[in-house]
Amino acid sequence: MADRRLGDDCAEEPDDHRDRAHGPAPVPGRRLQAQTRVPEDRSRDPAHGRGAAGPDRDHGRPCDAADPAAGQWARNVGRRGRVVRAEQVIRSVRQMAVARGAGYGTLALLLLVVTFALGASIGETPIPVTVVGQTVANHLFGASYELDPIEAGIVWNYRLSRAVVAACCGAALALSGVILQALLRNALADPYILGISAGASTGAVSVAILGIGGGAISLSFGAFVGSLAAFAFVALLARGAGRGKGQIILAGVAGSQLFNALTSFIVTKSASAEQVRGIMFWLLGNLSGVRWPDGALALPAAAIGTCVCLWYARALDAFTFGTDSAASLGIAVWRVQALLIAAAALMTAVMVSIVGSIGFVGLVIPHAARLVVGVRHSRLIPASALVGAVFLVVSDVVSRTVISGQVLPIGVVTALVGAPAFAFILVQGQRKS
Repeated sequence: MADRRLGDDCAEEPDDHRDRAHGPAPVPGRRLQAQTRVPEDRSRDPAHGRGAAGPDRDHGRPCDAADPAAGQWARNVGRRGRVVRAEQVIRSVRQMAVARGAGYGTLALLLLVVTFALGASIGETPIPVTVVGQTVANHLFGASYELDPIEAGIVWNYRLSRAVVAACCGAALALSGVILQALLRNALADPYILGISAGASTGAVSVAILGIGGGAISLSFGAFVGSLAAFAFVALLARGAGRGKGQIILAGVAGSQLFNALTSFIVTKSASAEQVRGIMFWLLGNLSGVRWPDGALALPAAAIGTCVCLWYARALDAFTFGTDSAASLGIAVWRVQALLIAAAALMTAVMVSIVGSIGFVGLVIPHAARLVVGVRHSRLIPASALVGAVFLVVSDVVSRTVISGQVLPIGVVTALVGAPAFAFILVQGQRKS
């Protein structure tokens, strides 16, 4: 006790005292991550005669100099982790897109079913929607509901077939407008304005009245040839007039007037009085004589045109920026343009041969769909087809009910809607330019 001096209380304590004061020493190999340290590289320590002190930080990791293979392995593991996370994100986004698309498809199907039901139930003789559903169940699913034969005949043979053909016609004309507006880069492009509908009418009238083909050529084929001839004439006229965007519209107006005049000349010279009355009413757009055989022709045409448009949706996106941009993206410009124009002409020709010339559907509907889904054609194409189908079914209902005891040509109803829309689009385009 006497030998202890000042400061001896700061001497090193025994191990058992240190354990009680600060806890036991950490077990080797089980240290916390915060306590782990990378061994310091002393190869540059002046005491060892190897240069400046401090670890090697050439790559930002002290362990790389000691073990380059381990550092490379750590970097590879980090990259793989990032790739895996990116793939998981992409997979989840795709699943969400598929789910969203399924939801939109279900909603569109329900909207079509409701539209068909209303189109079949509304008319001069109101028929309950339940009777419409039971009639469809009897014919499609073999049900045995007891119905009034007159009401069942009106629903199945007259109104429902008319609604199906109207929906196919509206979808096909709207898709034709989408194609022409993308290829020509003109917001006013439309089968009716560009004279394609007029050319189809001339071809159909030539087959029906002049007897071209001797019965071997159908009305739809004659309308298809006439629509292609009209578009070729308009394209050549616009090319000779110049490269301005407005030239194609002016050429279309001229071509439309020319083929309408040819149609009127053929009808006036060769048709009987009864034929003249029927053809003039048909040229304004008429669904009165439509039956299920016409639906069997209109439905495949609309379905094929929709599939072609969806297949070339990305190409249509590229064409909106010009043919040079499309070619730089690897698109076969001439082949794709020819195929899409043929699809638009085919859809227009088939619908004109069935219901006559209906204007402004291909002009108004694509612009209305763009306001809802945007400009990407992967969404614009199905939206335009759906809106066009609903629009023409509703227009047909209006044409049957707006005047009691009479049926207006459906082209009159669409023109009353489309003409103001055409003026609005024209004024908006002039302001933007």
